[in-house]
Amino acid sequence: MPPPRVLVVEDSPDDEALTRRAFRRSSPDVEVVVQGDGPAALGWLGRLASEGQEPLPAFVLLDINLPQMSGQEVLRLIRGDPRLRCLPVIMFSSSNEEADLRESYQGGASSYIRKPVDFDAFMAAVAQVGAYWLNLNLMARSPG
Repeated sequence: MPPPRVLVVEDSPDDEALTRRAFRRSSPDVEVVVQGDGPAALGWLGRLASEGQEPLPAFVLLDINLPQMSGQEVLRLIRGDPRLRCLPVIMFSSSNEEADLRESYQGGASSYIRKPVDFDAFMAAVAQVGAYWLNLNLMARSPG
């Protein structure tokens, strides 16, 4: 069985580096795939779902503020694709706005986590997200 994979949709090089570092520390066997914008992430997921050769990622860690297409729109498109509908999508954003939180859950987010600003808290948050979604969560396969 191949190692689990996580898709991180993040346009900030600093946050990308911190996220990769956090996964290396907490879940060294996980393959972290980073896409810097929504269209790239959707294209990558669509290819995986169409080919069916490689498993989908265990979960998607999705920033809200992305170039070209918001994370909210990416979430809606994932939830609208029957092949991806059951894929866990965790919104990982610096936004603490109630409207973003509400829109995320109404759009089908599996979870919403505010990105900590503190280095140690950021590392701990990513480790906890990985521990839950990689080790405890049972994932249903999407029909289609």
